[in-house]
Amino acid sequence: MGLLSFVANAGKKLLGRGKDEENIKNEITSSLSSTSSVDNLEVKVEGDTVKITGDATPETLEKAALIAGNVEGIQNVEVDGVRDDADDNYYTIVKGDNLSKIAKKFYGDANQYNKIFEANREVIKDPNLIYPGQKIRIPK
Repeated sequence: MGLLSFVANAGKKLLGRGKDEENIKNEITSSLSSTSSVDNLEVKVEGDTVKITGDATPETLEKAALIAGNVEGIQNVEVDGVRDDADDNYYTIVKGDNLSKIAKKFYGDANQYNKIFEANREVIKDPNLIYPGQKIRIPK
């Protein structure tokens, strides 16, 4: 099972209103609806950890994990088929970042920011609206 770590005090406010699991499941479902879905999606919240199970491609499961992890109060997401943080496929946004800066860092070309935006459409709705603590995928 892959484990991703997140900044617990950053992200969308979905927890603490009751029905935490249902709220996160709905966020995953609505965010993925335009691209793909996770069949038999199950979400379990245990403290600051979310466990996701379901049937989908590894890329879709990775996106579901990022959606769940970018919720305020969540520090870890466990899901089968997702590469761990150590694989250098992820980046946590820090103060002062923008997608062009991140693209310059990883690709040597700030104009490649759209590549990062497209790979993270489910967690970045507007390329100008990213926030410190948000975790994103960095496509190869």
